[in-house]
Amino acid sequence: MAEKKWLTEDKLALILGLIVFGLSMLNFGGVDPLGWAVKINVWTDASKIFSAATGAYKDMAGLLSLVLTWVFLTAMLAFGVKALGGDPKRFAMSFALVFFISYCCFALGNYATIAATPDQLKKFNLTWAMGLTGEAGFIIALVVGILIGNFFPGLAARMKDALKPEMYVKIAIVILGAELGVKSVDALGLASSVIFRGLCAIVEAYLIYWALVYYISRKYFKFSREWAAPLASGISICGVSAAIATGGAIRARPIVPIMVSSLVVVFTCVEMLILPFVAQHWMYGEPMVAGAWMGLAVKSDGGAIASGVITDALIRAQAFAMDGVKYQEGWVTMAATTIKIFIDVFIGVWAFILAAIWCTMIECKPGERMKFGVILDRFPRFVLGYVITFVIMLLLCAQGGDMLKFGKTAIADTGPFRSIFFILTFFTIGVVSNFKKLWDEGIGKLALVYVVSLFGFIIWIGLFISWLFFHGVKPPLAS
Repeated sequence: MAEKKWLTEDKLALILGLIVFGLSMLNFGGVDPLGWAVKINVWTDASKIFSAATGAYKDMAGLLSLVLTWVFLTAMLAFGVKALGGDPKRFAMSFALVFFISYCCFALGNYATIAATPDQLKKFNLTWAMGLTGEAGFIIALVVGILIGNFFPGLAARMKDALKPEMYVKIAIVILGAELGVKSVDALGLASSVIFRGLCAIVEAYLIYWALVYYISRKYFKFSREWAAPLASGISICGVSAAIATGGAIRARPIVPIMVSSLVVVFTCVEMLILPFVAQHWMYGEPMVAGAWMGLAVKSDGGAIASGVITDALIRAQAFAMDGVKYQEGWVTMAATTIKIFIDVFIGVWAFILAAIWCTMIECKPGERMKFGVILDRFPRFVLGYVITFVIMLLLCAQGGDMLKFGKTAIADTGPFRSIFFILTFFTIGVVSNFKKLWDEGIGKLALVYVVSLFGFIIWIGLFISWLFFHGVKPPLAS
C-alpha cells in the first residue's frame, strides 16, 4: 500500500499564499519586495494597460512588470507542482498559455468603454461607458475559457497541466484575508457584524439545504444513498470540496464525487454569468445582502468568491450611477467570502457526522470505529491562511499611524497577485467545463436534480437568509 503523501493541493495553496503574504510583510521593515508585480489599469491607450503595483517601481516599463510577474509565478507554482509529484516543465509550458490568455482577457475587460465608471468618463474623454469596472475581465476570461474548453479541444489539452482553478482561488483567498484585515481597521464594528451574521446564515442554510436536496434525490429521483449524499453536499453546501469530502466519508465509488463535482463546475459557470447582474439591478440598495447571496447560492469556492468580486464591482458602479453613493471596495466581496469560508470550515464537521452515521447506522461493521483524524483530513487548510492573514493585518494596522501606512503598502503589493489568481480561476473554470463530455457521461439526470434544487429553492432560500441577516447592513462610504 502506497504511503499517503503529506502535501496536498489544499496545503500547497496555503503555503504559496502565505509566501506571497510573508514577502509583502517586509514593507513593515521599509522594504517593498513585490511592488514590481503587474497591475492592470483602465485604458484607452494600449501603452497604459500595464504598470507596476507601487510607486517604488513607477519607472519600470509595464511589459517588463508583466514578464517579471509571469516568471515569478511560474517558478513558484512549478516548484509547488513538483512537490506534489507533478512535472514542473510540462506545467510551466501549460501555464504560459493560461497566464497570457487570461491576461489578455483581463486587459480587454479594463478597456475604458467597458470598465469606466461614471466618475471616470471625463478622464477618458467618454460620454458613455458600460461601467462594469475592470472586473469585467473576469467574465470575459470565463467566456473565453468556456469557448476554448468546448470548441478548441487541442488548445485546451495543451493547457491541461495548468488547469487548477481550485488551487488558484484558494491562494487568492489566503491573500484576500490580508486585504480585508487592513480594510476592516476603519470599520471594526461592521467587520465583526459580518462575521457573526455569516456564521448564523450558513448554519441555517446547512440545515435546510442539505435535507431538502437529499430528500428530493431519494424520493423523487430514486438515487441510492451513495449518490444522494454527495449530490446533496455538492448542490447545497460547497460544491467540489463538499462532494469529495462526503464521497470519502461514506466511501462512495470515486466516479460519484467526480460526476457531482463536474456538475457543480458547469452550474457555477451559469450562476456566475447570471446572478451578479441580477444583484446589480435589483439589490444595489442592499449590497451586503447581495454579497451574502453569492456565498450561499454559488456552490464552488472559486465561483462564489469570484461572483462576490463581480457583484462588488457591479453594485458599487450601480449605486454610484443611480444614487450617487460611493461604497468602499471589498465589503460585498467580504460578505461572500465570509459566508463561503464558514461553509468550508463546516465541511470537515459535516463529513465527520456523515461518516459516523454511515459507519454506525447504514454500513455498520463489527469492530469498526470512527477516527477523529477524518475531520482533520477533510478540514480545508487554506481557510487557516485566510484567518491568519486577516488577523495579523488587523492587529498590526489597528495600532494606526505608520503601521496602518505600511499595511496599506503591503496590500498594494498583494492586490495584483489576488487579481491574478482570480483571473486564472475564472479562465480555468471555463476551460474545464466541457459540456458535451459531461452530457455523454450521462450527467443529465443529475443535472435535473440540480436544476430543480437550485432554481426551485436554493437560490430563493439563500436570498431570504441573506436578507434576514444582512438587511440594512451597508458598507462604509469611500472617501
